[in-house]
Order: sequence, then structure tokens, then C-alpha cells
Amino acid sequence: MSGAKGKSTPPVVKDSVRRGWRPLGASGDTAMVPQARMSGPMPWLIAIMVAITVVAAAGALALGNMAESTSASIEGGVTVQVLEPDESERSRQVELLLPALQGLAGVVSVQRVPQEELDALVEPWLGEEAVEGGNVPIPAMVDIRLRGEPSSAAIDRIEQVIAPLAPDARVDAQASWLGPVFDAVESLRWMALALIVMLAAATSAAVLLAARTAINAHRDTIEVVHMLGGTDGQIARVFQRSIALDAAGGGAIGLAVALLTILALGLRFAGLGDGLAGQATLEWNDWLALAAVPIVGVFLAMATARFSVMRALGKML
Repeated sequence: MSGAKGKSTPPVVKDSVRRGWRPLGASGDTAMVPQARMSGPMPWLIAIMVAITVVAAAGALALGNMAESTSASIEGGVTVQVLEPDESERSRQVELLLPALQGLAGVVSVQRVPQEELDALVEPWLGEEAVEGGNVPIPAMVDIRLRGEPSSAAIDRIEQVIAPLAPDARVDAQASWLGPVFDAVESLRWMALALIVMLAAATSAAVLLAARTAINAHRDTIEVVHMLGGTDGQIARVFQRSIALDAAGGGAIGLAVALLTILALGLRFAGLGDGLAGQATLEWNDWLALAAVPIVGVFLAMATARFSVMRALGKML
């Protein structure tokens, strides 16, 4: 059988005619694009993109959980530091402050931070001998919880109460000194989001290039298929299905690599204890969101492939 424009009919089309041509979209229509699965650079490029995307998304989700957990724990928190160097006088001032602060309007709770916790905080910096020997006076701390965010007026009322009882005491709103930390966390989350968007664009570009290359490689076959009654939509589905299978394989590999990386990093962060970094964890719904990344990648590849093929076919004929 002769092809269009004097070109010989590709072997795959000859074989299809000899067996009895079936409309595109039926079983076996991917034979028009003879290609071994997971061959070529595209599946592996998608695997790399998915792996980086999942790790970036996990970082953004973990940072969000850390900020939310920390914000909830310090909401309405005010700290009073009693700086009196003499230990006995310092204890006396704290005992006077507790009932006085408890009687203030808007105060939910008042409690002294245990000395053991303060010693544990400063011991890595000052050394065990300095803490246990009492060579360095460690300020006493009183934790206050207010209803809502501490306003300037609330801070002023607290300062007026403690001034005659503990002249050297200092009042700090916990959210104020963690504000720069939250700003940095928010910046990192936006950077992760920008990285995800760029990776999605790069994945689309890779699929676009792969689809155009496949069309150019099978141009003669496509022309003959058109002569046999194949429509642009049917031809596009062939390429779309082939690219979707490669994207699914690459996405599965990328997800597996990313999950192993996340688990390894999680073990590292778990060793940091219950501090700020230790609260950067993932919830079960976060894991579901990460598992959905390769699925979204497959649909993105299919949509990009269909758009690219339909546009190329429109220019061919």
C-alpha cells in the first residue's frame, strides 16, 4: 500500500491494515508509537521533578505545622523575668508576684517556671559546673497567660504591678521575640511554593518537548492514519496515553525516593527534642497531600501532551 505524497507506508500501518484496521482508541492503538516503557530521558526527568517537588512540599507543610503549633503554645503568653542576683531575695519576690499577677483582669493563669527547666536551658551554654554550683545567678521566670494577644495596655498593667514588688524584673511578650522567627518561616514557605511552581513549569516543558519529538518521529505514520479516517483527537489520545504511562512510572520512582529522603530527615529532626525544630512534623493529611503529587503530575503531563499534540496536528494538516 502506498503512503500519502509518494511516501512508503510505515510497517506499523501496513501491519494494522493487513490485520484489519480498527479505529484509534481501541485496544492496541499505542502500537503507533512503538516505545519501550521507561525509556528515554522523560520518565527519569519526571522522577527527579516529582522527588524534588515532594521534598519541597513536605518542607513547606512541616514549617507550617511548626509555626501553627508554636503560635498556639505562646498565644497570650507573657514572661516575667526576675533578675535579682540574690537567690533568697529572688525567691521572695517571685512569691509576692504570683498572687498579685493572678488578680489582674484578663489573666488566665500564672505559674513559676520550674528551676530545673531553666537550668536545662542554660546548661549547654554555661556548663554543668556553673549551673549546679550556683556560680552564675539564673533569673527566675514567671509564665503568664492572658485572654487574647497581649496588648500594650496589658503589658503596662503588668509592669505597674511588678514594679514595687520586683524592681529589677522585666516583662516580655513571647510573641514579640518569636516574630522574626515566624517571618523567616513564612518566607521559607513562600520559597518552597515558588519552587513547586517552577518544577511544575519545568515538567510541562519536558512533556511538551517529548510530545513534539514523538510527533516529528512518527509524522509519516500520522499522515497515513489520517488517510484511514483517524481524527486528531484519536491520535492525540495515543500520545497522551503513552506519555501518561511514562509519567506514572517516573512519578512512582520520584515519590519513593522523596519519601525515603523525608523519613531520613525526620529522624534527624527527631533528635533535636521538643524544641522549635522538633515541632516541624507532618500530619496524616500532609502525607496524603504528598502522595497526591505524582497523581497531579500524571494529569499535568496528560493535559500538556494533549494540548501539544492537538496544536501540532492542527499545523500539520
